[in-house]
Amino acid sequence: MSLLVVGLSHRSAPVSVLERASLAADAQAKLLQDTLAAEPATEAAVLATCNRIELYADVDKFHAGVAELSTLLAQHSGVGLEELTPYLYVHYEDRAVHHLFSVACGLDSMVVGEGQILGQIKDALARGQELHTAGRLLNDLFQQALRVGKRAHSETGIDRAGQSLVTFGLQQLAAGADPALWAGGKRALVIGAGSMSSLAAATLARTGVAEIVVANRTRARADRLVEILQQGDDTAVRARAVEMSAVGDELTRADIVVSCTGSTGLVLTADALADALGVTLDAAPEAPAVTAVAPAPDDVDQHAAWVENGSAASAAYAGPATPRRVTVPAQSTGPVRLALLDLAMPRDIDGAAHRIAGVRLVDIESLADASADAPMAADVDRVRTIVSDEVAAFGAAQRAAHVAPTVVALRTMAADVVAGEIARLDGRLPDLDEKQRAEITQTVRRVVDKLLHAPTVRVKQLASEPGGAGYADALRELFDLDPQTVAAVSRADLNDPNRGRS
Repeated sequence: MSLLVVGLSHRSAPVSVLERASLAADAQAKLLQDTLAAEPATEAAVLATCNRIELYADVDKFHAGVAELSTLLAQHSGVGLEELTPYLYVHYEDRAVHHLFSVACGLDSMVVGEGQILGQIKDALARGQELHTAGRLLNDLFQQALRVGKRAHSETGIDRAGQSLVTFGLQQLAAGADPALWAGGKRALVIGAGSMSSLAAATLARTGVAEIVVANRTRARADRLVEILQQGDDTAVRARAVEMSAVGDELTRADIVVSCTGSTGLVLTADALADALGVTLDAAPEAPAVTAVAPAPDDVDQHAAWVENGSAASAAYAGPATPRRVTVPAQSTGPVRLALLDLAMPRDIDGAAHRIAGVRLVDIESLADASADAPMAADVDRVRTIVSDEVAAFGAAQRAAHVAPTVVALRTMAADVVAGEIARLDGRLPDLDEKQRAEITQTVRRVVDKLLHAPTVRVKQLASEPGGAGYADALRELFDLDPQTVAAVSRADLNDPNRGRS
């Protein structure tokens, strides 16, 4: 197995670059075809979502593969290679498997634990199968990734992670009060219509707000979210969609604002908020800052490092870091007229909003404690364990599968030898009756099977261990097997119409 993935995501690149590098369906198909036409790649699959673009390939050379896949991504995305390269990450062999399994479990998502990525992985596999660019390795890989993702969601509470972040944010806004009592009857403005904003809107609806207004750059997505909110059986919230240009007017009527747009710039400036409240920002009192020790956020991302003196890439994982001291601006005192929850990274709402009288701001930085919440942390740890176990099992299965065609070729050769000897026996003892001939044939086959049983079983066991790929080569050498016969078995297995289907 020489699996390579080159890609970029919300963890490595700004939204502006991701938007420019996005690939339409036709462009994805052309990328796959061009990847297979390239020298180092024999299989290819593309995983393209709003937050990531990743090209997977089975390559025979690491450095040549990285160079070729990076160039192809640049060509088809329309972003120059020099501009794109700083945002690319690379994973190779087991690290690439670990990456995809982590993605499938939602550990690498903008909203940790979200399940939408499973459907996108399924689509990527279907596209590769339809275009015949996904062979044995990628079929096995993506099928297993889907199973690992489903296992993580069924055996842990990882899908509650995003919910806990929204809920925790509303609890902070409520300042110790029951969020349902605090939010009841209020007007809420939700800016953005992505997964996190949708989750926030649904949570607000369940807490009993009187009205939810959704503003989004793409009006159709805002309309769709409003439609979903109004169809909910467990809520009776009024909901409507507006253009982004109407946000200023809506601020004057809102009690709660939740923003998560993925924008690289501020969506709400302190001046805009002050204007909406009819106060002067410069006259707002400067609240003293409070210094506290906050735990370092739990980083579930992998950052790949290219290894120049070797043929593989290794990944460095961010482990528990030393707690950092952060300065949290104290909120302005007095009654809260506008409660702001900023769930975006980078931030949507100007941090200076805390200086505006009547404003309470909770952002992703001040929610760092949520990532250390015991139930969520325990679920993330359990999913990481699942991923590690599944990566090891997948590697063992692939190594065992690598030796299987050689074993089949060996048994085929043995069967041919038996058939030849029986034919020769027929010529020397033509008077044998059918019963005698059948008994001799069965005896010879049993002897050959018994002789081959132990070494073939053992070679499969040895091949499944790390470094076991050489056992197939040894078997071919010892028994002088024709490489073309082994290759023919591999092709027959790959072309099995039932392979890679679930």
